[in-house]
Amino acid sequence: MNITFHGAARTVTGSKHLLSLNSGKKLLLDCGLFQGMGKETIQLNESFGFEPSTISYLILSHAHIDHSGLIPKLFKNGFRGKIFATPATKELGSILLEDSAAIQRDDTRFINKRRAKQGLPPYDALYDLADTAEAINLFETIPYNEWTTIEPGVELMFTDAGHIIGSAAVHLRIKEDDKTIRITFSGDVGRYNDAILRSPATFDQADYIILESTYGNKLHSEVFGTVDAMEKWIRHTCIEKKGKLIIPAFSVGRTQELLYVLNQLSLENRLPAIPFYVDSPLSKEATEVLKNYPSYFNKHIRKVMEADKDPFDFPGLNFIKTVEESKNLNALAQPCVIISASGMADAGRVKHHIMNNIGDNKNTILMVGYCEPRSLGGRLMNGDKEVKIFGEWYKVIAEVAQMRSMSAHGDYDDLCQFLACQDPALVKTLFLVHGEYDVQQDFAAKLLKKKFLNIEIPEMHQSFTIA
Repeated sequence: MNITFHGAARTVTGSKHLLSLNSGKKLLLDCGLFQGMGKETIQLNESFGFEPSTISYLILSHAHIDHSGLIPKLFKNGFRGKIFATPATKELGSILLEDSAAIQRDDTRFINKRRAKQGLPPYDALYDLADTAEAINLFETIPYNEWTTIEPGVELMFTDAGHIIGSAAVHLRIKEDDKTIRITFSGDVGRYNDAILRSPATFDQADYIILESTYGNKLHSEVFGTVDAMEKWIRHTCIEKKGKLIIPAFSVGRTQELLYVLNQLSLENRLPAIPFYVDSPLSKEATEVLKNYPSYFNKHIRKVMEADKDPFDFPGLNFIKTVEESKNLNALAQPCVIISASGMADAGRVKHHIMNNIGDNKNTILMVGYCEPRSLGGRLMNGDKEVKIFGEWYKVIAEVAQMRSMSAHGDYDDLCQFLACQDPALVKTLFLVHGEYDVQQDFAAKLLKKKFLNIEIPEMHQSFTIA
C-alpha cells in the first residue's frame, strides 16, 4: 500500500494522510482545514490533492478544525463514505463544523464588502451549512480500546490521546498478501500533566507510526504555574492599566482550560471583581459537551468536582451570544477579560476584538497556545509592530504577551513518553507530521538518539510505499 501526505506536511495545519490499499480502497486519516498560512491558505484549502469521490472511509482523530474542517467540502466534492470517530469527537465535531460554516459565511460577507469597495470580485465560502449537515450524517462512532472491522482485512481501534475530549490515536491492522501491517497515527498528543484530561494511553507495537511534532523541540512551562500567571496578567492589565485583556482561544479545549483556571482563582478568592466574557457561542456548547464526559477527566479534577460541581463556572462569567452583544464589547469602557475564538486570531470574533483594541496601550493581547507563524496571532507573537487585519494595517500599540504553559499539545518529553511503549527496532518508519520543518528536524535528531533509525519528514503530497 501507499501513504501520501496531503496536509500537515512540514507545517502544522491541514492534517490529511491518505492510505491507498492494494485492493483499491482508500482510507483518509483526518481532513483538516489549513489555517493561518497567509495568502497560501485559500489556495491550499481549495484543492485536496486527490479526488474526494474515491475515498472509501475517513478516520477522524479529533474534532479540532485543523483536523476536521474540510469534511463538509469533502462531501460537497463527492465523498459519500463512512466517517469513523469517537462519540465525543462526533458530538464536538458537529458543533465545530457548523460553527466553521457560519464563520466562513460571516467573514466572507465582511471581506466581500471591502472587496466590492476596492472593485475586486467576491469569492465564495468553501462550504455552507447544508454541506455540513449532510457530512455530519456520515459519522459512525467507535469507543476507545475496541478493535472494529471496518472492511474485510481492515481493523480500527482508537486509544485516548489526551489532547481534547474525544481525541484519539488511530490504530490500524491491515492485511495484504497474507501479511498484517500495523499502523499508528497519533493525531494530536496531549500532555501527561494536563489540568483536565487523562494522560495519553499506551498502545500496541506498530510497524509504522505517523507522529505529530508541533512542539518536538520545546519543553513547556509547568502547568501548575498557570493559575498564578493568569492572575498576574489580569491584575496587570485590568487593575493596574485599567484596560482590556483579550485572550484568543480555541473554543474546544483551550477555552475550557481557561475557565477552569479562572474558577480556581475564584475558589481561592483571588479573582478580581471585573466582568469576564466568553465571546464565542461555540465555546458554551463545547463546554456543555465536555461536562458530558467526566470519565475522561483526570483524578485531580474529579476530586475538585466533589466540592464544586461545575469547575468551569464562577461569579462574573458571561457568555456572549449575539453579534450585537459582541459588538457592544468594543464600546465597553471598563476593564474586563474577553476570551474569544479563534486561537490563532485569524478568524472569528476575536479578530474584531483585536482590531478594535490593538491601538491602546492599556490593553493586553494574551496568546495562550500555538500560532502558525503567518497567522495574525503568530505575527503578534513574533513582535510585528504593524499587522494587517481584514485588509487594513494597524499599529500594534497594545501589549502582547504569551503564556506557554497552557498548550494542549505535548512537548518533546510528552511525545517521547507517548513513544515509550514502542520497541524502536520494530518500527520500520516513523513519519513526522504536524510541525514546522525546523522543529521536525530537531525532533528527528532527538529520536535518532532514542534508536528510531528510519525517520521521514514528508513534503506536501509526497508518497511512500509501506509493506
